[in-house]
Amino acid sequence: MLFNFWKKPRVHLYTICWNEEYMLKYFFRYYDPLVDRYIVFDDGSTDQSLSMLTKHPKVEIRSFPRPSDNDSYVLAAQNVHNQCWKESRGQVDWVVITAIDEILYTPNLKSYLMTCTKQGVTAIPALGYQMISPTVPLGNRNMHDLVRRGCPWTLMNKLSVFNPDKISETNQGVGRHNAEPAGEVSYPATDQLLLLHYKYLSFEHTLKRHADLSKKLGEVDKANGWGQYTWPREKMQGEWDRFDQNAVQDVLAAGYNPHLQHSALAERWWRRTQ
Repeated sequence: MLFNFWKKPRVHLYTICWNEEYMLKYFFRYYDPLVDRYIVFDDGSTDQSLSMLTKHPKVEIRSFPRPSDNDSYVLAAQNVHNQCWKESRGQVDWVVITAIDEILYTPNLKSYLMTCTKQGVTAIPALGYQMISPTVPLGNRNMHDLVRRGCPWTLMNKLSVFNPDKISETNQGVGRHNAEPAGEVSYPATDQLLLLHYKYLSFEHTLKRHADLSKKLGEVDKANGWGQYTWPREKMQGEWDRFDQNAVQDVLAAGYNPHLQHSALAERWWRRTQ
């Protein structure tokens, strides 16, 4: 499609939902100024998520497709992530593939996408951070204002934003923890987009959320060790403590440079062949 560099980019966002009533208000608060259409694959939510989604004028709700011959949630999600966005070709400038507890942050995301379009960038990986808080925050502000402390986490470096007319396949790995995009692939010269993962909000809250999410896993997922959801309390506590001890006090501070300080460039899957 033809781009107008000086107008707001047209954006479709795809995500999977299951019982996200807490995060949804923060999710919409952040993404609403940018996103023209949300396509949400709901996996049988039983809380207020469906009500919140139904009331949102930009949301289209679909059922999360689980193949009848495979009980793996992880593989079903991988297939959704790799295929769903293709229907946006010829309609938008960018698609966003993300989770409801992920905030893709840069100081002005709309302006940044306009700049990337002008520079010929077609795929924008994000630097991952496990955001962490001792309590579940409440407030009528953006989540990235409520919790700014986070630990650099290479596993959360994901391809979440790309041009659907230039990328032919994303080839996302399980959990979107890596990708091998094909087509006219052009990355930004420096990494400015951050993926702020807001799951570690109070240890007890996180432990309960994981216990609930573990019920969504199939035997294939458990056999492959996909997900932390089945970990016992002691192992989960050790992981929490590791993130807490290595966290950056304010990942959005003016003096903090994620491109240089997040991790070695060689650890970023999209930089290894450059």
